[in-house]
This record gives sequence, C-alpha cells and structure tokens, in this order.
Amino acid sequence: VQPAAGAEKPRDPGKGTKANGEPLSEGEQRQVQKLKETDAKVRAHEQAHAIVGGPYASAPSYEYTTGPDGKRYATAGEVQIDVSPEDDPEATIRKMDVVIRAALAPADPSPQDLQVARQAQTQRAQARVELTRQREAERTQANEALPGAGGGTGSAPRLLRAAAASAAYAREGSPAPGPGHIQSIA
Repeated sequence: VQPAAGAEKPRDPGKGTKANGEPLSEGEQRQVQKLKETDAKVRAHEQAHAIVGGPYASAPSYEYTTGPDGKRYATAGEVQIDVSPEDDPEATIRKMDVVIRAALAPADPSPQDLQVARQAQTQRAQARVELTRQREAERTQANEALPGAGGGTGSAPRLLRAAAASAAYAREGSPAPGPGHIQSIA
C-alpha cells in the first residue's frame, strides 16, 4: 500500500524532527534526549522545594533552552524560600523546620540548597536561644510574684510553717499551741 499522492510520510516516532519538518541527525537526537532528561530532573528538583516549602516557598521559575527540535526545555530553575524569622521564637522554630526540609527535599540538593538549609538552621538555633531566655524570664517573674519569694511580704513561708506545725499536732492528737507558746518541731 502506497500513501496517496501529496500525503505526508509517517514519521518514525523514535526520531524527532526540526521545527521545519526535517529529520534530526543522530547528534541532534542525542541532544534532544539529554535536554528531555535535564528538563525532567530540573522540574522534579524545583517541585520538591515548592511542595515541601508550602507557604514559605514560591512557585518554581525556570530558564529554558530551545532544542534542535524547536521545543523549549527547562535547564535551570529556582524556588524562592522565605527564611526570615517570625514574630515569636516558637513560630520561627516551626517555620525553619519546614524551610530546612524544603531546602533538602530534592534527591540531589545543590550547594545553594545546602546554604539555605544552613541559614535556616542558624535561624532556628537563634530562636531556640530566644525561647529559652523568654521561658527563663517568665519563670523568674512568676517566682518574684509569689509572696515571700523576694518581692512579696514574706508572710507565705511563715504561714506554711504554721500550717505544717498545726498538721503535725493534729496527727499526734495534741492540741496546737496557742499564741505565745514556743515549741520545736522535730
């Protein structure tokens, strides 16, 4: 069976053609194959950052190379990741955990990816120090607010000792001493 006059010859699906319809040479076919592989790797790499980075990551942007077949192939890309600290240390720690995972998400992190991860680790460490300081300050304030703990009237420890003495007398069946009586409690 012959194709009808004027009909196109079927193309070999394994061989590409140039934009003008000419067949690609073997070298051009290898170049297209390499561009396809690079495109797939670049897109997977940048998608990994974007997906794991969630709200802290931008959509991927790509640089393209036009192959001998006239098609554009992604040959480089980037995702912007927000590494700025949040308003409170706990939120910063949570955010930097996500940023670190996003930076290291691709199977083959680039030197830039590793740099972003290190930067986020530094931010996270600083936030942990700040959180520790805040918690220590809160504990100190809480202790100072207690009566007899440095900033109060001092009557709380005496009241606690008196309550303990009354409880001890009650356990022994002795009446608690009245005012003016001094007794030692062993």
